[in-house]
Amino acid sequence: MNDIHIPGAPQAEPPTEGQPVEPREPLPPKQDQRAAAPVSPTGAEVPGSDTGRVQQGRYLTTAQGARVRDTDHSLKAGSRGPTLLQDHHLREKIMHFDHERIPERVVHARGAAAHGVFESYGTAGHLTSAKFLTEKATTEVFTRFSTVLGSRGSADTVRDTRGFSTKFYTDEGNYDLVGNNIPVFFIQDGIKFPDIIHAGKPHPDREIPQAQSAHDTFWDFVSLHTEAQHHTIWNMSDRGIPRSLRMMEGFGVHTFRLINAAGESSLVKFHWKPKLGVHSITWEEALMTNGVDPDFHRRDLADAIEAGAFPEWELGVQVFPDTEDQMFEGIDLLDPTKFIPEELAEVQMLGKMTLNKNPQNYFAETEQVAFHPGHLVPGIEVTNDPLLQARLFSYLDTQITRLGGPNFAQIPINRPRAAVNDMLRDGFHQSADHAGVAPYHPNSFDGGNPYPVKDISAESGVPSALIDFPEPVAASVKVRENPQSFDDHYTQVTMFYRSLTRTEQLHVIQAYTFELAKCYEPRIKERQLQQLTHIDADLAAGVAEGLGLPVPEPLQTPVEPEVLSPTLSQIGGTWPIEGRLVGVVVDESSDIDAIQKIRRAIDAQDMVPLVVAPTGAPLSDGTPAQRTYLTARSIEFDAIVFLTATAAGAAGAAGASPDTDHKLGDPTGDPQVDPRLTLMAAEAYRHGKAVVFPAGTPLLAASGVSPTAPGVLVGTPEKLTGELFTLMGAHRAWERFA
Repeated sequence: MNDIHIPGAPQAEPPTEGQPVEPREPLPPKQDQRAAAPVSPTGAEVPGSDTGRVQQGRYLTTAQGARVRDTDHSLKAGSRGPTLLQDHHLREKIMHFDHERIPERVVHARGAAAHGVFESYGTAGHLTSAKFLTEKATTEVFTRFSTVLGSRGSADTVRDTRGFSTKFYTDEGNYDLVGNNIPVFFIQDGIKFPDIIHAGKPHPDREIPQAQSAHDTFWDFVSLHTEAQHHTIWNMSDRGIPRSLRMMEGFGVHTFRLINAAGESSLVKFHWKPKLGVHSITWEEALMTNGVDPDFHRRDLADAIEAGAFPEWELGVQVFPDTEDQMFEGIDLLDPTKFIPEELAEVQMLGKMTLNKNPQNYFAETEQVAFHPGHLVPGIEVTNDPLLQARLFSYLDTQITRLGGPNFAQIPINRPRAAVNDMLRDGFHQSADHAGVAPYHPNSFDGGNPYPVKDISAESGVPSALIDFPEPVAASVKVRENPQSFDDHYTQVTMFYRSLTRTEQLHVIQAYTFELAKCYEPRIKERQLQQLTHIDADLAAGVAEGLGLPVPEPLQTPVEPEVLSPTLSQIGGTWPIEGRLVGVVVDESSDIDAIQKIRRAIDAQDMVPLVVAPTGAPLSDGTPAQRTYLTARSIEFDAIVFLTATAAGAAGAAGASPDTDHKLGDPTGDPQVDPRLTLMAAEAYRHGKAVVFPAGTPLLAASGVSPTAPGVLVGTPEKLTGELFTLMGAHRAWERFA
């Protein structure tokens, strides 16, 4: 019985029993997948579907279209002789294989992405002339999430900042909002970007550690370059280990300028607000997940989309007057190490993004997508934020190296949906077949085409081209310095820490303690402890205790923040639960009717029920088991329902052998209970997850779970699903951490 769709099938059709012998056309993509839209390199719509870009025909061919008879053997001089140089098929096949990889991104190398749509509320006309925001319209988007420090092959749940970049394919050209899941950055000036990344990357002598900041060079830099302290504490908070890419906020980080049709300007900060709320995992979960399922976030995003639980975010802006000093409530809007608390400036929502299709091909889309903060549309402009100004140069350089030349905008995933007539010609991988003889301006040979756009559109009466806002530039001299308003490196750090709940503060203390304990040099630990005394005495004392070091005397007293920001806390409130995973743990004696009732109840909430059984054999009614006691671990489930009527001991459990399943080596628990279930229940309980047990099961006592603890339900499991779903809306039973 498999009436509930479980995401993760590799192909649109199941495989045949053996190798197929009848030639057939290539299979279509899965229903949850789509490729980049079928447009030409110059933005023209291509009639029909996008099948012209995928492989064609029933038969194997060379790259030139010649059919191939044999691709299993090289052409040799006799069956035991040397391979012949004339084997052009071997040469072509190996040549292409040898060049399949391109340079990975220096930062944000490991990513996951999805296609979707942005629906504008049509409420931004007073702020901007950008049509995709001012009109009630739908715009296709492609969004890529990423870690920052790790290589493309690193793990997903490392403690790190996450990239959150969206390409809007608007009628006025592509607009890229290139941000992170944290609203501030380590540095104030882009000239320091190589320094912070060199410090955070693996040590150049040993190329370790991978994808983490828990090492000497990172903490050496941030303890000396104190403007990095603010971003660092966000990384040390639960924000650094999100539960899901679907459960992250996104931020534009910088302040941008919006210009409306009347030429009036406002300064704004962009925010993405997830429908599912902002949630994280515990540090122990993160460490376990990196080993058990290093693709956890990527799998979660793709499976949610395939299951129809489409992730959603609202796009909003905080709006500030475009004053001469570009300050707001004493905060310099051009300082990327500062943010504006929502209690001082509310986020005004402009539209909603829904991600509804997975990429058809990871390399063609997720790997080759090219973002750039300078990809703007009329009505959106940059400011003089010195970090943003450097990014306007950096992103073009990296695309040229990674994507093989200046024509990266012609790669299908990067192609605009607006007409392109740019006078740019030739170069590596030029795929547009340009006509005409005069790619210069002015010209008379091509009829003067293309024409520069007038400031005002004759059709609409509003600006129709990119706007170079006439911002006054004060009389000055060339200097290498920051304004004095950039000098405060601690006040907002203190405000952030004190805005968290006590549970979250303890997580921050634990994170600093773990990271600094991984450092080799005592002076690095002591120097960062000194920095913590400038932030909060409780924070410094907690970390010092964990490190076994004395608390240094502060060189300056922490500044009492004028306002706290409760919106920074992730704890509190209830949230939608669709797309979450629920483990349904069964054994041979579990009631089939109860199993099906629970599966259907979970599916009705747009969540995914995953059956965990002793072996991979189907249940007695044919229901497939998605996990076994061997392959399952608590970290992949948001909640667990145990339907193990007897919790049979390991000695009689199918597939249980201490020689092969080391989870049986768990030294705690009742010997009559399968230790793999003991381990699963104890972990889920320890991590604050909702768990359901049948009445009378010995599993409760064996795993050390109190039947009266918050988030623990005991009784008839199929009658407890409503209570379970309510508990899941709070993400965790936070009372267990008190």
